[in-house]
Amino acid sequence: MIRTVFLAAALMTTTALPAAAVAQTAPAQEQTAQLSLSATGEVRITPDQAQVSAGVVTEARTAAEALRANSQRMQRVFNALEEAGVEARDIQTSQLNVSPVYSQPSSRDGGTREITGYSARNTVTALVRGMDSVGPAIDALFEAGANSLNGVTFSSSEADAAETEARRRAVAELYETRDLYAEAGGFTVERLLNFSESGGYAPQPVMFSRAMAMEDSATPVSGGELVVSITVNGAWEIEG
Repeated sequence: MIRTVFLAAALMTTTALPAAAVAQTAPAQEQTAQLSLSATGEVRITPDQAQVSAGVVTEARTAAEALRANSQRMQRVFNALEEAGVEARDIQTSQLNVSPVYSQPSSRDGGTREITGYSARNTVTALVRGMDSVGPAIDALFEAGANSLNGVTFSSSEADAAETEARRRAVAELYETRDLYAEAGGFTVERLLNFSESGGYAPQPVMFSRAMAMEDSATPVSGGELVVSITVNGAWEIEG
């Protein structure tokens, strides 16, 4: 996939000047003719793991009570993840906070808001290896007491190899296109002036909401495909 093409031709201009003016004028510098190209290599891979972010939100009269209730339910969530096959090294607390809950403002008391209680939020992020384990892991979370699902992000353990292949494809297309322009344009490529890369691999987040599943089936999850895309840019000095 060719993104951009730029060909700068060398230009030389001559102007008749008086002899005195010519003697005082520095010689014009010849511009270097360049060929600039971009090419993109893509590799499509199937995700084999997912990062699930879920947690527990509790409310109580005092901050201590809200946090205590939250901790009890959250411990069950951690246990459920491990029982579902998620390794301890793949489970991480990503958010923990306690904040006041305010009443709705009333015109009778000048619109002031009063603290009516406290809310505790604890969020865990778990890397679930194996797509067949994602649905059961989500079910285990909610059965253990989780009441908040922030999202699911699909990724692949083969991302590094896919990036390497995408680079090979991008560079091959870049040089193939360079040679095509040189042949069609009747010029020769002298030397490489600069080379750069952009793009890469990023896990694919998806909008996800937990649907009510049948008792004998796990929450359905589909990972689709991931696209690893690398763009390379090159510029060469040309002659002819």
